[in-house]
Amino acid sequence: MATMSAPDMPLFRSLSHRIVTMLTAGAFATVAFDFFGQSLSPGLGFAGLAPVPLANQVIRTVTGAESLPGAHALHYMAGMLAYPFGWVFVAEPLRRMILPQLNWLAAAALYGVVLWIFALYVMASLVAGNPPFLGFAQIAWVALVGHVLFAIVTAVVMRIRGD
Repeated sequence: MATMSAPDMPLFRSLSHRIVTMLTAGAFATVAFDFFGQSLSPGLGFAGLAPVPLANQVIRTVTGAESLPGAHALHYMAGMLAYPFGWVFVAEPLRRMILPQLNWLAAAALYGVVLWIFALYVMASLVAGNPPFLGFAQIAWVALVGHVLFAIVTAVVMRIRGD
């Protein structure tokens, strides 16, 4: 009788494929978010996003000390791990179970709005002490577009990779 090692097991292959896809989606989505928010938007005369300074403000509020390397790590961990994880293991499965008739692109855009609420209300306001949604200044609306773009890129990469 042949025994199966972990990499030969279909569940492991499926899970490992999904994790690689999630990391790939997070990398592409983070690049799209940063390019839009730090290059394209200011280049068009709109506000530029500052995710690393905001992450540093969160770190300072929580720990009492600033850490620029920690802020970069927090930004990239959110973009490459946490936010894609939310799409792959929470938002998309919920869409399939509760609202399967909802188009995946619309669901991704809605997930982007949820990410925006989390980033600009929970993290920037409740944790870091800024006004809710940064007072709805221009940067808040640029952040909304950036987070929706992030979620759509994540969903597109997931679909291309077959997850």
